[in-house]
Amino acid sequence: MFRKLSVSAITAITMAVTPVNNAAAGSGDALLGGIVGGIVGGVIVNGANNNRRKTVRRSTYNSAQRQENRDVQTSLNYYSFPAGVADGVFGRRTRTAISSYQTFMTYPATGYLTEFQKTVLINSYHRSIAGGVAASQVVSTSPYGARGMLKHVQQEMAGGGVVPLTPQPVYIQPQPIIVQTAPVGQAAPIVRTVPATTTLQANAGRAGNTFKLPNFGAAPGASSLANHCNKISLITSTNGGYTSVASLQDPVFALNEQFCLARIYAISTSEEMISKVQGSSSAQIQAQCETLGPAFKDQISALSIASREQVIAKTSDMILSSGMSPAQLTNTAKICLGIGYRTDNSDVALASTLILVTLGAPVYGELLGHHLLNGFGTTQRKDLSLQWYASANDAIAQGQPAVFAPGQTERPALIQAAVLKLSTPAAAASAFVVPTFNSGAATGAASSN
Repeated sequence: MFRKLSVSAITAITMAVTPVNNAAAGSGDALLGGIVGGIVGGVIVNGANNNRRKTVRRSTYNSAQRQENRDVQTSLNYYSFPAGVADGVFGRRTRTAISSYQTFMTYPATGYLTEFQKTVLINSYHRSIAGGVAASQVVSTSPYGARGMLKHVQQEMAGGGVVPLTPQPVYIQPQPIIVQTAPVGQAAPIVRTVPATTTLQANAGRAGNTFKLPNFGAAPGASSLANHCNKISLITSTNGGYTSVASLQDPVFALNEQFCLARIYAISTSEEMISKVQGSSSAQIQAQCETLGPAFKDQISALSIASREQVIAKTSDMILSSGMSPAQLTNTAKICLGIGYRTDNSDVALASTLILVTLGAPVYGELLGHHLLNGFGTTQRKDLSLQWYASANDAIAQGQPAVFAPGQTERPALIQAAVLKLSTPAAAASAFVVPTFNSGAATGAASSN
């Protein structure tokens, strides 16, 4: 029964919002044939082919587009990415400036902005020129100076808001609590205000008391990866930049930095792919991706209790039962991966990553290592995380292209060094020597000889 439901879920994910009446009219084969372009990924390929047949002329820019281009050029110039005169026409100089901006922000340096990248750039510019205490604090505390606003807005738009730069005190006003019911015949209950701890102690086990103990059982599942990455970003800025192989001290923090970097990269890639999908809004695509989590719940659960090989085998069975081609599922998984991270939905991100790894892209296994190391969306298992880290680095060493920040050639070496440091017992422990003490009796015995 679950397999049938799961197959239906996967089919729904790959649909670019097929009209209901068409989907219901035919058999299962007709349903697959009715998917727009076969799948979201198919639409992307078709869109790319169509783009090759189009001739873009500068003269076709309408006034609104030209003004938006001017805003981009003005923003680039403000942050010292020289785009030249803000004339609204993107020439070679503007494309070079865009590439420089993308490199600084750890996006793919294509020279062409995605909607997400453009929004980050323009919003940052407006926040900077608006000024104010908050903007000044961001700039003054960032090692990047004025460009620190770009990083700040990037993290903010990636989801979860921005962690305050200084902790804000929280004061809870004590409320009156009924600690004793009214005696028989008395008109009103006796009410008094007491500290919370006293209330709990006084009312423990008392019959008729209406006080309900708090339940925080859902807290572990409510962990926010977006908030986590905001905190990591602030520490990175304070440290003056990312950890390098030479400066590596804390392997967990170094891996967290790379996790958050990969997250932003996945979101950017997803936004770029979504912009090529025709006939579906971002909200519609997101709704389809959200069905991935429930469909792959067994595979996600297996991450924290089974080996890498066992999890891949379990995911492979699920993929084969879907009837979808590997190319179609690969494109869909890349789109849903970014959506999962943007919406702080670890289940969607994990399911998407499992699909990509199982379909022959083990470099994405790095993400599963990060999730297991930190416990986002799964139980924390450092021992199992090392398997995924190792397989991802091995794939890159064997020639598979890196998918996250491919221009940073030191990145695989940094992750490998951090994993090695994480899996190696502390030097102090390995060099431990049992202490010896000379007792008085021993000394006496030695002197008597």
